[in-house]
Amino acid sequence: MSGNTIFRGVATALITPLTAEGIDYAAFGRVIDWQIEQGVNALVIAGTTGEGSTLTDEEHREAIRFSVERAAGRVPIIAGTGSNDTDYAISLSRYACQAGADALLVVTPYYNKATQKGLVAMYTAIADAVDKPIILYNVPSRTGVGIEPATYLALADHPNIVGIKEANGNISKIVETAALVGDKLDLYSGNDDQIVPILAMGGKGVISVLSNVMPARTVEICRRFFDGDVAGSARLQCELLPLINALFSEVNPIPVKAAMAELGWCENYLRLPLTPMEEEHWAKLKGIMRDKGVL
Repeated sequence: MSGNTIFRGVATALITPLTAEGIDYAAFGRVIDWQIEQGVNALVIAGTTGEGSTLTDEEHREAIRFSVERAAGRVPIIAGTGSNDTDYAISLSRYACQAGADALLVVTPYYNKATQKGLVAMYTAIADAVDKPIILYNVPSRTGVGIEPATYLALADHPNIVGIKEANGNISKIVETAALVGDKLDLYSGNDDQIVPILAMGGKGVISVLSNVMPARTVEICRRFFDGDVAGSARLQCELLPLINALFSEVNPIPVKAAMAELGWCENYLRLPLTPMEEEHWAKLKGIMRDKGVL
């Protein structure tokens, strides 16, 4: 790994266990410990899967602080600190650095969006304001704006911008990005159904929803690939595809929160506008979990 690489393999985009009273820190701690015991290589806190968008500012900050303390250096903690308000993103990012997070995951601005020039200006402002490495998070299906390959290249020489979580779903664009930036930025899959294709393009791993429920098996996909068993890695990716698809049969994190609740890790509690999983989709997900040995 290069000196700027935050992790190689699997970072779980971790759920945030919630109840009507707030974050369930006892459950949160148990999930963090289990993930590390199962071999994941990093944890992402308060991202999309962690329902960061409906956490209060106090909860968001406390979730980061708690995770850093609980992990106690066993794996890197990557804090989700993006916002459509650049000043707020800077404030939250600075807090995460002070709290001991190892890196930041910064999503593109949602709703107000931005031009590519605006994205360069925003990310540069955040990167200038902190002393920890940043992974750029591109998920245009959720934010309404995508990072173009040329924009990645424009940001690649900033010393605090070190990686990409790419969830645009467009392999052609991802290949174009890899060709442009080369080794300047570490590339991570943001979609569990594209782990092996992105590893084949020189990717360093995945920021995963699947690994909430099957951490060891997700780690194995990457391990097999890095060990040279590309065919075995691809077979496992394909074997787990039904479960991956079921975990995205409704908007994330609705299905994964239901799955983790069924496994006893948390309550199936979501904050509006998210609502519990539709029964038809849940029955299918539960059946696949049984078939894959999760239950």
